[in-house]
Amino acid sequence: MRICIVGDELVAGAGDPRGLGWIGRTVARTQFPEPPVVMPLAVPGETTGDLAARWEGEVITRLVPGGEDRLVVCVGTADVAAGVSTPRARLDMANIVDRAANLKIPCLVVGPPPLGGVDRQTLDALSRACAEVCGRRGIPFVDTLSPLAAHDQWAEDMMASAARTVDGATLPGQAGYALMAWLVLHGPWFEWAGASPRQ
Repeated sequence: MRICIVGDELVAGAGDPRGLGWIGRTVARTQFPEPPVVMPLAVPGETTGDLAARWEGEVITRLVPGGEDRLVVCVGTADVAAGVSTPRARLDMANIVDRAANLKIPCLVVGPPPLGGVDRQTLDALSRACAEVCGRRGIPFVDTLSPLAAHDQWAEDMMASAARTVDGATLPGQAGYALMAWLVLHGPWFEWAGASPRQ
């Protein structure tokens, strides 16, 4: 199995002193039938429009025709800073997941987390738009915004990480990425990946 994970700096685990991010923590807690090739393909500060323009070219070259491929689409917060409208972001997301479906690549979408320094109302609208796109198509979606917005440990991590920013958005630290991984692991991850929790 080859799993490509596209998105912004959160895909690269930026800000995590251990360098694991949520992806490393998620994969470490997952028992696959056979070890997969996991490929994070991150572009810092990437909007949904940027992602829609580049994901296919990068992903297709890394997959095996007829293989057990997967695609994780991670939505960041760059749309907010760039002033991308919610309808535009919704269209970009629809184009990404529809094209993945046409290519028969099972897709999972991870929504944007509540990073410090990012307007919450606009981020709420972006997260809802992504959830709606996925809901209409039966694509698994992980909401990171709602559970983390009121989470004390997440708030503490944002305060502790305040000096680490990209385009004005605070990056998570170890605790923040661990919380994101927990949400992915307790969402549709195992069923989607055809895997089980590692004992």
